This record gives sequence, structure tokens and C-alpha cells, in this order.
Amino acid sequence: MKYKLVALDMDGTLLNSDGKISEKNIQTINRLIDKGIIIVLSTGRPIQGVNIYNSLLPVNGPIITYNGAMIFNNQNIIFKQNLEREAAKKIIDLGSKYDTTMCIWSNDQLYTNKINNKVNDYKKLSRVEPILIDDYEEILDLGITKILWLDEEENIEKYISELSEKIFQNVSFCTSKSTFLEFFNKNVSKGKALEKIGELLNIRREEMIAIGDELNDLPMIEYAGLGIAMGNANDLVKQKARFVTLSNDEDGVSLALEEAFKN
Repeated sequence: MKYKLVALDMDGTLLNSDGKISEKNIQTINRLIDKGIIIVLSTGRPIQGVNIYNSLLPVNGPIITYNGAMIFNNQNIIFKQNLEREAAKKIIDLGSKYDTTMCIWSNDQLYTNKINNKVNDYKKLSRVEPILIDDYEEILDLGITKILWLDEEENIEKYISELSEKIFQNVSFCTSKSTFLEFFNKNVSKGKALEKIGELLNIRREEMIAIGDELNDLPMIEYAGLGIAMGNANDLVKQKARFVTLSNDEDGVSLALEEAFKN
């Protein structure tokens, strides 16, 4: 099989534990770009959290942001899907009831109910200054792309077990890190975004590779012809993937791509 497109998760995959792209990963990806392979970054981050890497890795494909809720091509939005207003309000009300830290994305602006260490750490990833808010009506009217609950791992596990028994119409939720629970429109996923890009570029799923580490990466890993899990991946992701590479601190992306394109 001749692969034409590679979709790469960022945090925990392309980026090492220091939030950097290793020189080996850069060299391998640039060699593929030179051969005409399309590189797609696929992340839960906003576009601001991706653009900071442009000088290191000038990718040649669309960029999937907000776990698939928004797709950019040449900095232009080609797809956007917000949460439905009623669903977003329910998520916010439940988050308030749990007294968890919430980060809410609306029109590429970050809002939060608390300013604390969790939000400050998330700000470093997103590269967007959070706005403290206690009246949610205005951003509900503007439209909400994604909501995150930031909490301790044991609390996130508790919320998931309780939320699974509640009815969330038109909402999907999953972890992107063990301490991040993300909510978005049920019609949104990295896999569905990859499908849209395939339609745009006339590339079949069998001609795609997807690499990731967390549960939000699972839809694209299952969709792509070759789904690869990182060595540091969630166990379920490893089970579903066709191949498990080294960790993000061991140039796992480079190893996986060298193996996939060795012929």
C-alpha cells in the first residue's frame, strides 16, 4: 500500500514531554513532505497552539483543531461544528455542580470559571490568555466549540462513570489526557475530520496513516488504513492500533514513519 497522508496528534505524540518536536522527528517528516506525502496535524488545541510550531515544521496539509470541531487549510476555516446551546449549558451546569475547573472555547477565545494552576498550565499549551467568567449566557449565544473539565485523574474517572449514565444528546466526551475531560458535538471527532480531509484531497482511508496516544485519537487511529499507537499510549489505544511504536520521548513518530515508508 502506498500511503499518501499522515495524521499526527501533537501532545504525547509528536511533542515530547518537554513540549518540543525532536530533531529526528522533524527530519523524518520533512523527508516525507519532500516526497509529496501530506502531513496533517490533528490536535485538541486551538490554532494558536499549533501555529507556534510552524517555523519548525511547515506542514503541507490541513490542520485539525479542537479534536475535529474545526479544520483549517492555509489558516482559513474549512469546517466548524459547535456544541448545541442546550447541550453546552448542561455541561457547564454539571461542571459547576461538580465544582471542577472548566475551560470553554468560543470563537477561538478561552474562558474559564477559575484562575488556578490547572488553567495556567493549560494556557501554556493553548497560547491563549483565559478570561474569567461567571455569566455564561453571552458565550452560549456566541457558540461554544469545546468544553474541558480539568481535574485530578481520580475525579475525571469518577465523572466519566457518572456521566455515562446521563443522557447527553448530541454530545461526545473523552479524555485527551488523564486529567482532561473534553466535550464536543457528537458529529465531531478526529476520525470524522480525517474523513472530510480525505474527501477534500481525494485520498482514501486506506492511503492514510494516523498516530496518537490518547482516547481522543482513537477515532482517527481506527479510521486510517494504518493506525499507530505511541509507546506511552492509553492501553485501549494500543489494543486498537495496528502497530505500537516507541514513546514520544524516544522519537516514536520517526520510528513509525520510517517503518511505514521503508519500501
